[in-house]
Amino acid sequence: MALFVFFQPFFKKEDLSSSFPSSLLQLNTIFLSILIEAIPFVLIGVFIAGFIQIFIREEQIKKWMPKNRFTAVLASCLIGACFPACECGIVPIVRRLVAKGVPIHAGVGFLLTGPLINPIVLFSTYMAFGQDMKMAGLRMGVGFIAAVLISLLIGLFFKHNQLKEQPVEQEASAIPSKIAFGARLWGMLTHSIDEFFDMGKYLVIGAFLAAFVQTYVSAQSLLQAGGEKIPAALVMMGLAYVLSLCSEADAFIGASFRHLFPPSSILAFLIYGPMIDLKNTFMLLSVFRITFVLSLLVLITVIVFLCTNFLPFL
Repeated sequence: MALFVFFQPFFKKEDLSSSFPSSLLQLNTIFLSILIEAIPFVLIGVFIAGFIQIFIREEQIKKWMPKNRFTAVLASCLIGACFPACECGIVPIVRRLVAKGVPIHAGVGFLLTGPLINPIVLFSTYMAFGQDMKMAGLRMGVGFIAAVLISLLIGLFFKHNQLKEQPVEQEASAIPSKIAFGARLWGMLTHSIDEFFDMGKYLVIGAFLAAFVQTYVSAQSLLQAGGEKIPAALVMMGLAYVLSLCSEADAFIGASFRHLFPPSSILAFLIYGPMIDLKNTFMLLSVFRITFVLSLLVLITVIVFLCTNFLPFL
């Protein structure tokens, strides 16, 4: 991929198609589209993470956070639902919140609902399904229930913050309150840049793997399972994981499968992808311990599958 980008200026446009296999050109296109789709949200996320790092004190977060586990999870899921972020941009924010003292179960609630049911995602879902509120409402309601259940279970299994390594904190509480605003703003920008390059390499790895799978793994055999409810849900969840679509746009892809898969499997696609996907997994692995990430992956898979297939109103 790097060689392709480097040598591209030395080829005439008419020679590009003959110089590289068509599959490699397709991989390059998909890879770049995933990056272009994700990077703006990652930038937003790292700037917010920088703001949290410099301007928010641990004492403030502990004061705002409810002590009761269920209340903390509910509050974090509600806040996440109002926060326009994608599954990549939310990771640095959650890392900074957890490092500042937010309980891991509350951090997971924010991690799951932020990309899933924020206003932009709900509006795009409404438009993608022909201005029909049913699928958008189900995505919001079932997704919220699943996020609360997953977060509560995480709180039962994991008591500590689960960060892979404790970051070297330049604590806001250690910064004199009378320091110039410009200096604090510069500190925020510096921290955001460091955060971006720290997260960015894992985004690139995840995006490349997602593009590779989309290019070289045929989905035709998977689509043959679309007739039955249970296999169809698993297939659509697998596609959501591999495609690694931005949650602001995945509804349009999901809507294109309406004639092949039952509604419950489409809903599983719309809920599962924003919670966890291939590129997001790599970003989580760069931040949290591997046992925690794998446990989170299993819990998301099981809970989303059960909620989208066995809730009585579906």
